Amino acid sequence: MIFATATGALFSRLSWGAWWNWDPRQTTIFVLILIYGAYLTLRSAVPEHRGRALVSAVYSLFSFLTVPFLVFLLPRLYFSLHPEPLLNSGAHVAMEPLMLGVLALGLVDATLLYFALLFRSVKED
Repeated sequence: MIFATATGALFSRLSWGAWWNWDPRQTTIFVLILIYGAYLTLRSAVPEHRGRALVSAVYSLFSFLTVPFLVFLLPRLYFSLHPEPLLNSGAHVAMEPLMLGVLALGLVDATLLYFALLFRSVKED
C-alpha cells in the first residue's frame, strides 16, 4: 500500500505538477494507511500472545467496516483528478499505445513474479 502511494505520488507529480493534491482517492488511501499503522502499533503494544491476537482481531473487524466507504463510496462522491476507467468503459480500449505497453509489461512482470514465488514455495516443501 505504501509502495502504491509512493508511485501514485510520482504519477501525480508527472500528471498534475504536484506530489500530493489531497484528491479524494489520495486522501482515503492515506486514511487507510493510518488505520493499518494503528493496527501494527496495537499489535506491538500488547505483549501477551492471546491478548494480542484477540485485540488485533477485534480491531481488524471494526477497521474493515471503513473499507467500503473509504475505497468505493467517498472517492466517487466528489470530483477527482483521476480519469475515468479506460479498460472497462466499453468494447474499445481507449488507451495510448505507450500506456497500454506499460500495462502489458507490468502484467507480464507480475505474472512472472507470481510463478517464481509459487515454484520457490513448492520447491521448499
